[in-house]
Amino acid sequence: MKDCLFCKIIAGEIPGSKVFENDRVFAFRDIHPQAPVHVLIVPKKHMANVLECDGETAAALAEAAGQIARQEGVAESGFRLISNCGRDGAQSVNHLHVHLLGGVQLTEKMN
Repeated sequence: MKDCLFCKIIAGEIPGSKVFENDRVFAFRDIHPQAPVHVLIVPKKHMANVLECDGETAAALAEAAGQIARQEGVAESGFRLISNCGRDGAQSVNHLHVHLLGGVQLTEKMN
């Protein structure tokens, strides 16, 4: 997508702190981290949100999340995966993305 922030980061048009990349997925550090480890995992193919996600993309995101959790040292202690969807779901960029949060004891409260 021409005006998509995440598409521009994937293309290298806007800098991003890359932590992982394969043929389907790109992951980078959030610029406003909510935890010591806060990585955004996005499909390289633009899709607005989880409602446009197919099974192959969902599997690629989940597999990447596991690899990133191990790489970032949070796999053993635990982490959280979140995908906001739509305005009321607090999605701020209209490109499917999953937040991986860890490195600290997270609370059970989700809002």
